[in-house]
Amino acid sequence: MLGREEQLLAALIVEAALGYPAAVYRRIGHPVTWIGALIAAIEVRMNRGGWGARRVSGCALLAVLALVAGGAGWAIEEIGWVAVIVLLATTGLAQRSLYDHVAAVLGPLAAGDVVGARGALAMIVGRDTGALDEAGIATGTIESLAESFCDGVAAPAFWFAVAGLPGLAICKAINTADSMVGHRDVRYAAFGGACARADDVINWLPARLSGVMLCLVGGGGWRTMLRDAPAHASPNGGWPEAAMAGALGVRLGGPVSYDGEPAARPWLGQGRAPDARDLRRALAMYLRACLLLWGIVGVLAWLR
Repeated sequence: MLGREEQLLAALIVEAALGYPAAVYRRIGHPVTWIGALIAAIEVRMNRGGWGARRVSGCALLAVLALVAGGAGWAIEEIGWVAVIVLLATTGLAQRSLYDHVAAVLGPLAAGDVVGARGALAMIVGRDTGALDEAGIATGTIESLAESFCDGVAAPAFWFAVAGLPGLAICKAINTADSMVGHRDVRYAAFGGACARADDVINWLPARLSGVMLCLVGGGGWRTMLRDAPAHASPNGGWPEAAMAGALGVRLGGPVSYDGEPAARPWLGQGRAPDARDLRRALAMYLRACLLLWGIVGVLAWLR
């Protein structure tokens, strides 16, 4: 039977080659959409009452997700079918889909189609994109690519290496919950607090490892990462983003708007504003970082 590191390496390779088939998604959805449906159903029923009641309900949501996701992963591992474990592990990784989404922005942006690039960017970020110019589009896309390298690739791979399929499943469930309810608005501030804090915890080490990998494949960026990452609003998001900014020699971050409301953000890096060429370089860095991750997992498998 393949060891955990060998299973992970196989999952990384298969997911990069095949992604998640669109035909399968149309017929049965995706494990993340199943988790999302569960979160939505619980939120509608339990996100009620005063602040304290909502906080308790949010903790209950976190416990349910850990039990359901982790239990499902454990049960599948107990069956012992390696091929099934590897195939299911691919659903928790996003190498291929992240590349495809970023390439969908790069294509029109490189061709001068700013409107088309804005539309593609709107599929992967929450900020307002309707008024962004080339620099704003490139900035948003590079930031999303860097942060998603952690959330969608490095973190689930890390937790699979640590705890197998249950670890990966819990990681994805918490990440999904954070994206859905981990907001600081009136509706979610109390209810989503536990999931948001849990997401910070599970991504703490993967975020820093992601930044290190991006600096390694980018040939620099260390000083920018160490100096600017702590200024980011997220305790984790700044590490891969600042690493990418430093390695590319560009400036990321800065003011944006969400639903028409301006949001002040610190600058990451001290270079010029990025353009389509920098986005292409960032995508190449991402590919090298994924290959580096494969190499690390391969070495761990060999050492075992």
